[in-house]
Amino acid sequence: MATSFTTHSRDLHDPATGRDGETAIALLRRLMDELALLFRKEMELATVELTGALAKLATAAISVVTGGMVIFAGLLVLLASAVLALAQVVEPWLSALIVGGAVLLIGILMMVIGRRSIDPGLLKPRRSVESLRQDKDVLTRKSP
Repeated sequence: MATSFTTHSRDLHDPATGRDGETAIALLRRLMDELALLFRKEMELATVELTGALAKLATAAISVVTGGMVIFAGLLVLLASAVLALAQVVEPWLSALIVGGAVLLIGILMMVIGRRSIDPGLLKPRRSVESLRQDKDVLTRKSP
């Protein structure tokens, strides 16, 4: 049975889409338009999701900061009670001096240890730089 390549006007209408016979260029143009729309919608969705995630992160950060302030206030009360307890054994001014000096020394020690453990070299993203170099080599067709 021979197939006819001639197109009749009734064959151009597609009842499923309601579009009359579109050319390949028109179909490509419509595809590009719909891909652009899909991309915009995906970006809108990502923006909405990111905004929601940032709001949750901000709420969590406020909770952590508030908790830290309450803990700090509790620590101050405990230090005051240590001064009052030591004041039962020595003069009150001396007990405040002893507790304050001990807390000061502990704080200085913690800062020195923390400062020594900070290495600016750790901030350099070594793996990312290496990965980018490898990507560049692959794109420029160099052997790794």
